[in-house]
Parts: sequence; structure tokens; C-alpha cells
Amino acid sequence: MSNIHLGKGSQPPTFPEDGKLRLYSMRFCPFAQRVHLVLEAKNIPYHTAYINLKQKPEWYTQKSPLGKVPALEIPTSKDDPLIESLIIADYLDDQYPQNRLNSTDPLQRARDRILIERFNGFITPYYKLMFSQTGVDGAPGAITDAINALDVFEAELKKRGSKFFNGSKPGFVDYMIWPWCERTDAFAFLLGDKYELDKVRFSKLIEWKDLMKEDNAIKSLLISGEDHYKFRRSTFRAEGPDYDFLPIPAKRIRTN
Repeated sequence: MSNIHLGKGSQPPTFPEDGKLRLYSMRFCPFAQRVHLVLEAKNIPYHTAYINLKQKPEWYTQKSPLGKVPALEIPTSKDDPLIESLIIADYLDDQYPQNRLNSTDPLQRARDRILIERFNGFITPYYKLMFSQTGVDGAPGAITDAINALDVFEAELKKRGSKFFNGSKPGFVDYMIWPWCERTDAFAFLLGDKYELDKVRFSKLIEWKDLMKEDNAIKSLLISGEDHYKFRRSTFRAEGPDYDFLPIPAKRIRTN
């Protein structure tokens, strides 16, 4: 294992033969963060190997055929690792029943999945803003599109009448949309005063975001808006993103 992102020319990580799950991740990937959040929320022991997605290790397609993160290796299975964040998150919630995150009601679970799918309406303009080399000028209309997409989630929180989408504590929807909500703190550095949620229009979502930051799983993985912005700036370097500019906290390396 390593606390840096493994790239071309590296050797596959050597994990202890202790039966613990093995997650292939990238420190700044929101999709990988989804899986970390589920693992942390359910207190599932696991090992982590970080992958340089710009200069991927030659061996990595053996773990993830599409070359993406996250990928979850299950030591007790001879099958290929699981890929795709929602698939992995569902598997973990079913396989480890403690602190159930999904609803046990099939209809509610389906509605929750629709809500997660609708969050793509925010994710798409988010990426246009964050990874345009000219910022907001290179992504006309993206701020408006992103803000309008959040109306659905404000209305849903009001409809459910709860602090979280899951009720009294964070659940599947909360954790699956959180990584991008965390990254909106970078907008203060990218956009200045051009982006600010209306405190009346989005009163429930603003309260939800503050409460989410108090959750133990969230706190164990939280990266500041400034650091997300620094990583975003590094993606424009000729040599590629600086995956390792931010030290990985000890808890991210330990497995207990």
C-alpha cells in the first residue's frame, strides 16, 4: 500500500492477507468519495490504494477494466473487483447491514434513486464551471443551470419534512450527492461573489449542508473548498494534476 497516488511504472500494491476490503481510489474523485463515505458511515474496515488517473499504472486495468475509480476488491471473491460508485455503494449497504443507508421500502428506494439521478442536473454545470480554463466566462449559463437544478432538492427536503433526505440522520441520498455539495465551497475561490445560494430560496439545503459537515463520516473525509480549488488549478498544468499536494491523514491509511 502507499499514501501517494500510484502511476505508470509502479508495482501493484501489496495488501495484508487480513480479509479486509481493498478500495482503489483517487483523493479528489467525488465518485470514489461516495464509496469512502459508505465505508466510513458503516464502520467497515478497508485498505486504500490511490491511483494517478492521468498516468495510470499499467496493471490497473486488471482491477478496473475501464481504468476508472472507484474499484472495490473483495479478498474472499475470485471474481473481478466491483466498479461504478452506485453499484459498489449498493453492494456495501446490502452486504453490511449495520447502519442501513437505503430504505427497505422498494418504492422509496426507487424514488431515492430517481433523486440521485436528477442530481446530474447539478453535476453537469458544476464540471463546466470547475474545469473551464477561463472559469465562468468559459461556461456561459452554468451558474444559472447549477442553481436551478437545486430547486428539486430544496423542494424534496421540504416535502419530506426532515433534516436529511434519509430522515433524522444521513442516508444513501445524502451521501451520494454530498461529494459535489462539498466541492461548491471551491466556488468562493473560483467565482467570488458571483455564486451564493439565496438564503430564502434554499433555506433547507443550506441547513442540510451545515448539518452534513457535522457527520462523522463526512468529517473524516472533508477537504476544504480552498484545497479543492487548488487541485482544480493543478489540472491545467502541462505535467497533469498534482494528486499528492495534500497529505493523506493517518486515518485514511489505517484500517481500524
